[in-house]
Amino acid sequence: VIVESPAKATTIGRYLGAGYDVIASVGHVRDLPKKELGVDVDHGFEPKYETIPRARAVLNEIANRAANAEGIILATDPDREGEAIAYHVAHHLGFDDDRSRFERVIFREITKSAVESAIQSPEALDLNKVDAQQARRILDRLVGYQVSPFLWKPIRPGLSAGRVQTVTLRLICEREDEIQAFNSVEYWSITARLEKEEQPFEARLHKIDGKAFTLDNEEQAGAVVAAVRNADFTASEVKRRERRRNPLPPFTTSTLQQDASKRLRFSAKRTMSNAQRLYEGIDLGGRGAVGLITYMRTDSTRVAPGAVEAARKWVNGEFGEDYVNPSPRLWAGGNQLAAQDAHEAIRPADPTLHPD
Repeated sequence: VIVESPAKATTIGRYLGAGYDVIASVGHVRDLPKKELGVDVDHGFEPKYETIPRARAVLNEIANRAANAEGIILATDPDREGEAIAYHVAHHLGFDDDRSRFERVIFREITKSAVESAIQSPEALDLNKVDAQQARRILDRLVGYQVSPFLWKPIRPGLSAGRVQTVTLRLICEREDEIQAFNSVEYWSITARLEKEEQPFEARLHKIDGKAFTLDNEEQAGAVVAAVRNADFTASEVKRRERRRNPLPPFTTSTLQQDASKRLRFSAKRTMSNAQRLYEGIDLGGRGAVGLITYMRTDSTRVAPGAVEAARKWVNGEFGEDYVNPSPRLWAGGNQLAAQDAHEAIRPADPTLHPD
């Protein structure tokens, strides 16, 4: 069984038990060469891959242990990068000559039930997803390798230009040009800070003598303030309204990073590092390492039906049926059309596990 990280290999090996040999690739094993473009732009943008030096020993170890195995299970992460890693390992083991020995299994949470279920439902390697990752990597190289040198002299040696960062920077610069070209117009508004029965509130002045008005300068605003400063104010009507606020959708990678930054002041790197550890497994003492959240690289807000039901059952047991919607709340729609949706939103793998 091939996975990506040693921590995940340990957890999955314990779940599968005897009969399975789980080994980690420790990330990518092949990549474009560092000292040349590595893409034949004149012949269909054909990439030139080579084995990463630090991965040679790992690949040799995998080959030795796979030589006498009944089959090879590719269990890398369920996204484009994971699919590419699985393919490159399989390529080293003879996948292109004989695919019959290889199976692809996908699990989006590292729990015993999820791992065992995935092993019972193997799939074929998704070569379309491999091609998608390869296209992304080629674009990275074409932009980074050829644009980055333009930054070194005017800004800083070694600075890199990414395929997304470069275009985003152009959009930011164009928007800043629009802001600088904008002709600002001065206007003023007046707000009174009032208090009744020790309840402070604010009132904005919208009309004078029943007519809408504009204040174009400080002198006009000062004249209005002087006229009303000592006036008596009367609340002519009080309206009370109930406001319903829907819960936010489940976490995607980007919203997890945003919330962690806002609430915990975490950098994106720190957030993803912690999420990786929670996904791969935390040692819970007598239970050993247990995966606590689903896969943390996702742009989907979808939650598996079984997970929804488990969460509803937990809420009912903890708080009572009054806190459980008659029907589950689902998040989907137009904003999800561009999502890969290869896996679920980020959620607890087991809602019954408590930090204590």
